[in-house]
Amino acid sequence: MPTPALRCTAFAGIHRIASGELRHVALKAKQVFDSEPGQPILVFEDASGRVVELPLELPASELLRTLNATPTESEVAVPAPARGPGRPRLGVVAREITLLPRHWDWLNAQPGGASVTLRRLVEDARKVTADGDRLRVAQEAAYRFMHALGGNLPEYEDATRALFAGNFARFEEVLARWPEDVREHASLLAADAFVH
Repeated sequence: MPTPALRCTAFAGIHRIASGELRHVALKAKQVFDSEPGQPILVFEDASGRVVELPLELPASELLRTLNATPTESEVAVPAPARGPGRPRLGVVAREITLLPRHWDWLNAQPGGASVTLRRLVEDARKVTADGDRLRVAQEAAYRFMHALGGNLPEYEDATRALFAGNFARFEEVLARWPEDVREHASLLAADAFVH
């Protein structure tokens, strides 16, 4: 279950009903769920555009309790790692990677050894690809939202093509024919997809 402070937006059909921290959005979604039976309610994580599954059939107090619940040991999918290599207090985690012998030879010949060199290479690559990563994350978030809520809206495919082509004018042109709340949220999620 996501954390209660997660930023989310809820829709009842094509109408935005709440936006903010999950605990507040969940209560509003529950309110609409109870007052308008049969109305489809979708809650989206703002950062990723992913649908957040909420047990809206539960009473509000129980719904909030599930959001604030800490998973028990049996519910946790990943067992706690045994102490081993790495520096856990520093956040360093040991994992296995597979390289060719010539790669290991080169890494071991670098000042500081293989681990230091790999960390430096990863940090350098992260700096170089930061803009591309931000663009990709925005495209994926907007696409997830658009697919879930706008898949049956006019020219959905054109909007998707414009999103991934970086064609802001065409994206806005197509979205202009979409319901206001859906259009605004899709544009918000896609904002970084058009910044170059």
